[in-house]
Amino acid sequence: MGGGGAGGSVKDVQSKGELDGLRQSGATLILHFWASWCEASKQMDQVFSHLSTDFPNSHFLRVEAEEQPEISEEYSVSAVPFFVFFKDGKVVDKLEGADPSSLANKVAKVTGSINPGEAAAPASLGMAAGPTVLESVQDLAKANGSSQMGNQLQTGLDDKIKKRLQQLIDSHPVMLFMKGNPEEPKCGFSRKVVDILKDEKVKFGTFDILADNEVREGLKKFSKWPTFPQLYCKGELLGGCDIAIAMHESGELKEVFRDHGVDIIGTEQGTGGILEPTGLTANLNSRLQSLINSSPVMLFMKGKPGEPKCGFSHKVVEILKQEKVDFESFDILSDDEVRQGLKVYSNWSSYPQLYIKGELIGGSDIALEMQKSGELKRILTEKGIIKEETLEDHLKSLISSSPVMLFMKGTPDNPRCGFSSKVVNALKEEGIDFGSFDILTNDEVRQGLKVFSNWPTFPQLYYKGELIGGCDIVLELRNNGELKATLSE
Repeated sequence: MGGGGAGGSVKDVQSKGELDGLRQSGATLILHFWASWCEASKQMDQVFSHLSTDFPNSHFLRVEAEEQPEISEEYSVSAVPFFVFFKDGKVVDKLEGADPSSLANKVAKVTGSINPGEAAAPASLGMAAGPTVLESVQDLAKANGSSQMGNQLQTGLDDKIKKRLQQLIDSHPVMLFMKGNPEEPKCGFSRKVVDILKDEKVKFGTFDILADNEVREGLKKFSKWPTFPQLYCKGELLGGCDIAIAMHESGELKEVFRDHGVDIIGTEQGTGGILEPTGLTANLNSRLQSLINSSPVMLFMKGKPGEPKCGFSHKVVEILKQEKVDFESFDILSDDEVRQGLKVYSNWSSYPQLYIKGELIGGSDIALEMQKSGELKRILTEKGIIKEETLEDHLKSLISSSPVMLFMKGTPDNPRCGFSSKVVNALKEEGIDFGSFDILTNDEVRQGLKVFSNWPTFPQLYYKGELIGGCDIVLELRNNGELKATLSE
């Protein structure tokens, strides 16, 4: 399917180094990523070969995408056919999908043969050749059951994310993947499509791609459409903002909706009806909202707080108990409708799920990290769930965090002063388990504890919340054989 180099032929690229060398030369390059199993690629390669004859002063290069993964990854190739255009060593344009007319125009522009806005008309893509090739490619796409003239690379998405994307696409007859939501679009293009759908008076679902990066990036590959918004009708991609505007203005969009049996809302309602972006029934959606808001702190878990049925649920229950938070829970094992529905509603595929004042916090790993960083306590305080902790409360909490608690300079494995080291050694020699806190890491605790305990120096050793003393007292107790007994009463 090719040979030679520039001058009216197509050359197969054998390595990244070869391509880099051609780029550095500054020559105009047009690169075609293809796959031997893709019929649309083969058809577009015929167009590509014709174009190489029309523009002999440019280099027409071909890369078998799956055989050259390093090159494919560098140019973010997720579907074939895919074209990259270079000028003066830089990428100046890209084209995804089988579109002969667009390819001809882009080739002409990058070679400087036409001005922006003009249409290319090379000899080999004239009145006969161009439409014939385009019709052939379109027929192939229809035969493959796809409105997209491209094929996903085998190294694309795993079955799990493909299934999830398909479920989202099929969740409504008209489905819009956008930035933001219909009430608060986060980009002008998304706002335009929302306005168009309202003007068409159709019910539609939406999904905010800014809230889920997996969906955002996955859908680009799945649909072979690199931008948002993306509008679907009965599972079929219609396109983005520009296409929606053109179809709306020409009346074609209304015809598509009618042909697909999409319900048109009566004009007396005034605006298009916006369904939930999840495909859930109104009753289930309402029920989930009621459950989530039934308590300021709500945990959807496996089992019950007294009998967790998984370690992750048990972990979050313990975190909430440690934070001394009153919370309600729902056993998702007892209700499969809630279990499956909440995954879609929250865009969170696993359990447990922790909500605070109706807002999803996350699962066990996030809850644990937030507890360690203090972020969880901050949120609980800001939301009015718990009272703001005073320094005295914080000190009491630290002191009681372990039956034997040592406030020292450094850590047991790396003491930062001789007195702290001596106390650590004494406790270890007696085989006493103890917790510790490095007062060098928190000056508020360091200074506050001096006042709280009425003891001006460190280390300070506590047992069951009561001060035992400093280094001299600990060593005296050990030397008298009383240390272990004192810390086990």
